Amino acid sequence: MELILDTANLRKIEEAVQYYPVSGVTTNPTIFKAEGKIDFYAHVREIRGILGDKRTLHVQVISPDCEGILREADVLRKKAGESIYIKTPVSREGLKAIGIMAREGFNVTATAIYTTMQAELAAMAGAKYLALYYNRMLNLDIDADKVFRQVADAIRADNLDCKIVGASFKNVMQLTNAIADGAQAITVPPELLDTALAHPSIGEAVDNFRKDWISVYGDKTLADL
Repeated sequence: MELILDTANLRKIEEAVQYYPVSGVTTNPTIFKAEGKIDFYAHVREIRGILGDKRTLHVQVISPDCEGILREADVLRKKAGESIYIKTPVSREGLKAIGIMAREGFNVTATAIYTTMQAELAAMAGAKYLALYYNRMLNLDIDADKVFRQVADAIRADNLDCKIVGASFKNVMQLTNAIADGAQAITVPPELLDTALAHPSIGEAVDNFRKDWISVYGDKTLADL
């Protein structure tokens, strides 16, 4: 399982990598909009600097046509490094671009996936990650769990070299459902990770254990004995 942060905020990324087993960062135009009018490529390089070389970084293209996508992908790789993952929506033009990029050795993350067929086509075209939109599927009355399971089954059956990355989550239950459905990665806003550990029973358990310890050993820790 890979845990990927869905943010472009430098402070949040720096903090999250200290606490969580982060495998990478995904971004999109909406996420970058939240950062204001920044120097885009300088910001991408700063994210890479925080992540280091072993974590993945996924940046989305803007152009709707294949030619534009390929031009953006080429510049992204030159300015942000060879290891960058080119996030490409699985439209007709996007699928064409995914196939070309895969053949030319680009790392590709297929995104904006709502259907099993979209995912299977992107996988066959050579995408390494398939970003399935869990909550957005639900909003469109699509059975997200069924789609995730079908795509996971197809990857296993055809022995495809790609991973499902669950995306678009609004609560922790959606996260756990996506994992149970076969997602090999999830991309999550840091705030949702914090929510997963904010259950009052966790704090209560920690407090009770500490009280029991103090009742026997006083205000000493294991390091003090």
